[in-house]
Amino acid sequence: MLSLYEEGVPFALTENAAKQVAVLLGEEAKTRPVKALRVGVKGGGCSGLSYFMEFTDAPEAKDRIFEQHGVAVYIDPKSLAYLKGTELDFSHAVQSSGFKWNNPNMKKSCGCGESFSV
Repeated sequence: MLSLYEEGVPFALTENAAKQVAVLLGEEAKTRPVKALRVGVKGGGCSGLSYFMEFTDAPEAKDRIFEQHGVAVYIDPKSLAYLKGTELDFSHAVQSSGFKWNNPNMKKSCGCGESFSV
């Protein structure tokens, strides 16, 4: 598998995000076969578009397949256009922990940070 940067695809998992995904992937693998994280964008949310993440065992026909920090990532071509330059991070703090999308294409976002417009 290629790293996201080797192919010139500007989407990145930070090391913290990759570590958390690996932990969650391991937990999910105890109940069903999963191999990778699928990330993408779908219509919806209060700002027009929403991010999604899910575990999967196989890529879709047109998915781009990448690996970063030991985690396989599948992204469909449509979503890849909206995720150009995006970094997915994970922060663990006393009051809140979670994944954070840092998308330079975003023009407007809702308060929850999971819905956006470009």
